[in-house]
Amino acid sequence: MAEYLAPGVYIEETSFRSKSIEGVSTSTTAFVGPTRRGPASGTPELLTSVADFERIYGGSADLDFGSGKDGRNYLALAVQAYFENGGSRLYVSRAFKAGGAMDDGTSGASLDSGKVLIAGRFPGAAGNGSVRITEQRSPVSGSAIAGLPVGTVVATGVSTVVVLSATGWKDTADAAATAPTTGEVCTFTLTAVDADGNVQTFEGLGYHTAHPRFVGNVLPAAPARRLEQLQNQVSVTVNATETWSALRTALLGSGGVHALTGGDDGSQPDSTAYTAALAAFERVEDISIVAAPGHTEQDGAAAIRQAILTHVHKRGLYRIAVLDSAKGDTVSEVRDTRGGIDSDRAALYYPWVTIANPLARAGDARQPREINVPPSGFLCGIFARNDAENGVFKSPANEIVRGAIRFESDISFAENEVLNPLGVNCLRYFSGRGYRVWGARTTTSDPEWKYVSVRRYFNFLEASIERGTQWAVFEANGEALWTNIRDTISSFLYNEWRSGALLGASPKEAFFVRCDRTTMTQNDLDNGRLVCLVGVAVVKPAEFVIFRIGQMTADARQ
Repeated sequence: MAEYLAPGVYIEETSFRSKSIEGVSTSTTAFVGPTRRGPASGTPELLTSVADFERIYGGSADLDFGSGKDGRNYLALAVQAYFENGGSRLYVSRAFKAGGAMDDGTSGASLDSGKVLIAGRFPGAAGNGSVRITEQRSPVSGSAIAGLPVGTVVATGVSTVVVLSATGWKDTADAAATAPTTGEVCTFTLTAVDADGNVQTFEGLGYHTAHPRFVGNVLPAAPARRLEQLQNQVSVTVNATETWSALRTALLGSGGVHALTGGDDGSQPDSTAYTAALAAFERVEDISIVAAPGHTEQDGAAAIRQAILTHVHKRGLYRIAVLDSAKGDTVSEVRDTRGGIDSDRAALYYPWVTIANPLARAGDARQPREINVPPSGFLCGIFARNDAENGVFKSPANEIVRGAIRFESDISFAENEVLNPLGVNCLRYFSGRGYRVWGARTTTSDPEWKYVSVRRYFNFLEASIERGTQWAVFEANGEALWTNIRDTISSFLYNEWRSGALLGASPKEAFFVRCDRTTMTQNDLDNGRLVCLVGVAVVKPAEFVIFRIGQMTADARQ
């Protein structure tokens, strides 16, 4: 109770309603795996389009792991499938394992007595390319020269180049010089082109450290803003002992064109690389779906799969893993894969999806016109689409797989009968209905959690209630708090029942919330524990729709 120490009128604000719980997002997805470029550490960035992905992580061109390893860029292809099928929010964490030289992007200029190093921002063969330096000269004279910023380079006459410094003018030999009356302001443009053909241009750069746009400050190796680190393809590091004139000579040497070489995609990432990449997702609270498209084609695929399952089972994450079968798996092989998994927080999909190859070009036989890609990218998008159109409580099955030309294997009804009870979700073609997801089970032996929709809906309920009741921590643990907790959760579940997520003709049949002396012992109270018991009658999918049809006579009673 507030203190009242002097006579007067006091106004206090109070609340006559219970706190509200806002449902958490259920469709935000996380992909992990190798990419063309991009950061291999740090907090992942939120992507809302394929263009966002390509700007940071590169395009869908193949990766080069050497030794004949499968270098298909499955993650980039999965990103396209994800957004095509209805996904809208995606995080990507790059799994990288150094195998050869890291991409230091050494330019030709760096060979000039180590005066300057122009480097690719991130490891990867995509950083290999070129940098072109083009100098611009603008006439200047009279009072305009006196007003030039500190660090401006001015060319006068035939060969003399001078720099305006804080103490006056200096020539190329750093001897004092008289300010010229006419000349040309010298700046330059740096144009970087990477191996994928992406072009970035930086104009109005200066040679002197005091210049407002000194190249070493515009493109530093460690920029202060993360946006610059993600989007700028190259960095420029100038040797601190070099003069501006030596830097200029180095940059304009070789016609101003310098090759960036040494970029390397490393070797195929293993479970250690995947574990490190997955750890970055632990700092992102709103992720609810995790996938590693193409991990079955990496070395140690089983260990990578276990790393994914370990991640989604971590306390407080409330996530489900979307797992791929291996490329070219037979029914027997995918059964063996399923036999090694027992998790209520994962769903396994089979077979792979055939799509048009985005890298195929007319007359170029090096790339096939069609390729097979893992199903997880499509399914994560379908999960998101289903959540937006129907709700997380509706099973993400009997949904169209957009972008599919066909499936790698044509699953028959008999094969589906074998795989469905095991928890292998099949992708099937139906004449007149197209390519559809025809399974909705998790990879668990526990019948209580065998449906994907049930698992994901409970993830939604648990995360929403946990995050929506944080206000109760350290409150007085008594009747008033218990009533408030009951009212808060009951109001939330009532809305869920009204939306069709819970069974029952009335709220009493759909859910119950108990938080009182019957749910807590004196020992609980003495140790600061508030225990609330919540039960819900969740809707389950109509997996088997049965119509019983028989003959009857015309005069039979109906």
